[in-house]
Amino acid sequence: MVGGMFSWHDLGPLIRVELRLNSTTYLSTVADQVHPIMLMAYPNGDGFFQQDNVPCHGARIVQERCQEHEGDFTLLRWPPQAPDLNPMEHLWDEVKRAIRQLVPQPSNLTELDSAIHQAWCQIPRITFQHLVESMPRRIATVLKAKGGPTKY
Repeated sequence: MVGGMFSWHDLGPLIRVELRLNSTTYLSTVADQVHPIMLMAYPNGDGFFQQDNVPCHGARIVQERCQEHEGDFTLLRWPPQAPDLNPMEHLWDEVKRAIRQLVPQPSNLTELDSAIHQAWCQIPRITFQHLVESMPRRIATVLKAKGGPTKY
């Protein structure tokens, strides 16, 4: 599995998780890789951390760690019926489209990993900047829908 992060300023590194993703693996990934990057990118604690509704993201040990470090970043709460609200999904769609256009297609995990990284690095800055700029509008839409489905 591959995870990623981004801000208005830049794309973050891709994080490859080799193990089966459960609450312990996810917590370790957040603690060892994501949190240090957040601290470096947002030393004043003004960054936002967004997860989706994967069960391991909502695990008690993960939530407790986020609460312990709430001054380091703001954890955005996730509405249960709005899985498409996550702007990261739009970036993964960009990566998938780029990989589908490859000829020949990646034929093994090493080639696929390389193709993912190459596609990620080629996402235009304006793409992720527009996604960040759209968040207030997206959040307002979710609030208006009282957490229900939206066009996003």
